[in-house]
Amino acid sequence: DYGALEPSISGKIMELHHKNHHQTYVNSYNQAIEQLQEAQAKNDIASQIALKPLINFHGGGHLNHTLFWENLAPKSSGGGEPPSGALAKAIDETYGSLENFQGKMNTALAGIQGSGWAWLVRDKQTGHIGIKTYANQDPVVGQFQPLLGIDA
Repeated sequence: DYGALEPSISGKIMELHHKNHHQTYVNSYNQAIEQLQEAQAKNDIASQIALKPLINFHGGGHLNHTLFWENLAPKSSGGGEPPSGALAKAIDETYGSLENFQGKMNTALAGIQGSGWAWLVRDKQTGHIGIKTYANQDPVVGQFQPLLGIDA
């Protein structure tokens, strides 16, 4: 139900993101993977290299939006409540309060030029949380685990 998060997020915006943006990333990623497989079968290294930016962009868009959907829940399903448990404790320890975290996240989002994402991440090496921004559809990979993503 695209309207399940109203009035917080418009049903029209949710439908646009799901049917248009996310689906385009999925389709384009699948197409790029097919082209990569063809290039690999031909041992066409130049084509393989040329496809990497498309795979990163469209694969990142698919991954980012998948994580975005997984972070959402209407109030009827337990959504809309402040974090609790270990996440609430980590936010308080890192930012002092949920309100301070929200302010820092909003500042990070405002600093993104053009398209991008702001993420609450967990550092896999230290266990600490932090806010990271990524341009375009670059996904969170490597040392950081995404916890919450906001599309700018």
